Amino acid sequence: MGRFQVVGATVVDGSGRDPADVAVAVEDGRITGLGASGSDGERLDAGGLTMTPGLIDAHVHLGLSSLIQPQFSFRISAAEIAADIFATAGAALDAGFTTVRDTGGIDGGVVTAIAKGKVRGPRVVSCGPVQCQTGGHGYYGAEWEPTELWSSHHVPGLCALSMMAGNADELRRNVREAFRRGASFLKLCVTGGVVGGKDRLTDTQFTVEEIAVAVQEAAARGTYVTVHAHNNEGIRNAVEAGARCVEHGTDLDEPTAALMAARGVALVPTFAVVERLLHDPAAAGLDESVRDRVAGARERMAGALAVAKEAGVRIGLGSDLIGPDQDRRGEELALRAQLETPMEALVAATKTNAEIIGLPEVGVIAPGKRADLVLWNGNPLEDPNIFADPGNAVLVVQSGRVVKDLR
Repeated sequence: MGRFQVVGATVVDGSGRDPADVAVAVEDGRITGLGASGSDGERLDAGGLTMTPGLIDAHVHLGLSSLIQPQFSFRISAAEIAADIFATAGAALDAGFTTVRDTGGIDGGVVTAIAKGKVRGPRVVSCGPVQCQTGGHGYYGAEWEPTELWSSHHVPGLCALSMMAGNADELRRNVREAFRRGASFLKLCVTGGVVGGKDRLTDTQFTVEEIAVAVQEAAARGTYVTVHAHNNEGIRNAVEAGARCVEHGTDLDEPTAALMAARGVALVPTFAVVERLLHDPAAAGLDESVRDRVAGARERMAGALAVAKEAGVRIGLGSDLIGPDQDRRGEELALRAQLETPMEALVAATKTNAEIIGLPEVGVIAPGKRADLVLWNGNPLEDPNIFADPGNAVLVVQSGRVVKDLR
C-alpha cells in the first residue's frame, strides 16, 4: 500500500496539542499531509476511532521473554527461547508499539531478523548485552558458577543478557564488543536492582571513572549511555560521568533531579514491571522473594516522577516487562495516566521517547515523519485503560505498511 489516506479518525498527534478531526495522507512510508481528505490513493475509513502515533516503549527486554530462572539454569532450549522472543515481538506490535528500545537481552541477530521482516515486530533499537560489574546487577548465574562461565548462557545471534567487567579496561573491551555485535547505544547497571542475585537497591556499582570509559566509547560512535539506577548515589555517579539517561530512578531526590535537569539527563520510569512482580512473580519465572524486594517501589517511583517533573527533567516511558507474559505492554500508559494526565502519558510514550532514544523521525503525526499510526477503539484520553488491551488497537501502521487490521 504505497499511497493511502486515513479518514474519519480523531487524531491525537503526540505533540500534546488538542485532538483534531483531520485526514492523514501517507505515501512511501511517510506522512505527506494532514487536512481535508482528497481523492489520491486508497481511503481507509476510521470513523469513530482515535488515531495516535505508533507507541514507543523505551525500556523492553525481548531477550527475557522466557521464564527467567529456568532460562539461566539451562532448562529451556534455544529453540524455545527464540520462540518466546519472537512471540513477544509480535505482541508488542499488536499492542500498538511500533518502536521499542531494548535495554538488554537480545543479540544483534534478533534486530536484523525483525528489520528484514522475517519476524513480526516493532522497530528495535538495542544496547546488546548490558554492561555490569563483576558480581553486580545483571548476573543470574548460580552462586557456585565462576563468572567466566556466564557467557555460556548467551546464544549467539539470539540472546546475550549481560557482560561482566572487573575494572575499566575490561569494561572498555566489553563495550567495544557490544558495538561490534550491533549495539546502537550502551546500558550500564550502576546500582543494584529488584530482580537481582545478591545485589541490593542501595548498592552502587561501577565508579565514576569506569562509567566515563563507556561514555567515552559511546561518544566516539556518536551515541550515548543510559544507566539502570535506583539510588541517588548511583544516579549522581552516572550523571557526573556523562550518561544521558536514567532507567527507573526509584529513589530520586530533589538535588539529584536538579542535577539531571541541569545536565539534560532524561528519566525513564518503569511502573508496569513493578505491578506485575507484586501480583505474580511466578509468571515471570521468579520466586516469591521478589515481592519483598519490590515492596514500596511503586510509591517511591511515583514520588520520583513528581520530583523529576518539578525539576524539569525530560521524562520518557518504559514498561520493563520480563518473562513470557508481555502482551499487555500498554498498561504502562494506563499506570502513568493515574499519576499524570492521559495526554502526558501519551506524549511520553511518543514524542518524548522518540527524542530520548534518538529517532526523531517517529513519535509525532506530522508531514515528513514516518507513518507509524495506531487506530484505537474508543478514546484513550478519556479512558486510558484502552491502551492496556491490545484488542483496542484495531489498526496498526508501521512505516506506511498495515501490520494489523481488526476493522
